[in-house]
Amino acid sequence: MPTVNILDANGERMGTMDLSPDVFGAEVRVPLLHQAVVRELADRRVGTHDTKGRSEVSGGGKKPWRQKGTGRARQGSIRATQWKGGGKPFGPTPRSYDHGLPRQMRRAALREAVGAKLAAGEVSVVEGVDVTDGKTKSLVTKLRAFGLKPVPTVVVVRELGEPLQRAARNVPWLTVEKPTQVSVYQLMAARQVVFDRGAITELEEALRA
Repeated sequence: MPTVNILDANGERMGTMDLSPDVFGAEVRVPLLHQAVVRELADRRVGTHDTKGRSEVSGGGKKPWRQKGTGRARQGSIRATQWKGGGKPFGPTPRSYDHGLPRQMRRAALREAVGAKLAAGEVSVVEGVDVTDGKTKSLVTKLRAFGLKPVPTVVVVRELGEPLQRAARNVPWLTVEKPTQVSVYQLMAARQVVFDRGAITELEEALRA
């Protein structure tokens, strides 16, 4: 059964928490995690890139010179792809990069991502991450008390209030999310993952098969 230590506000161990092996103790399947990460990164692409083909650029309605007798290569339009200012051949056009992934596979990937971090010893559970003054310095001090280093870190909290959002805004190595919004890519890219007690309980309930 996966077990994690619970830290108080001073970073002292105040107990342990048992997690469901059915949720976070499953075998980690790398291909599934890869599919989930590729899907998320692909979905971030807007797909609004566009170039104009020869039928979309302006001009070129007249044949530049007659077909025969000039000694030059035959040309039908000054906006053909080989001309300067002509259309771009095989250029990108607007498209969607969305990847479909069944809901059960998405949930399984999130379970296995947390399980992989647990197995690697990169998950901590704290009683709470409260920053009432909304200051970055206060938040960084609290995170240091938890034993965290300034490396890519994900903090998952049950209630994401405005003071915490404001305090975390200027910490480049920190991402703060709610249990319903944290993603596989965020977890796999982080070297430290911190849950408050309510957040990991809520995530466990949401991912229970």
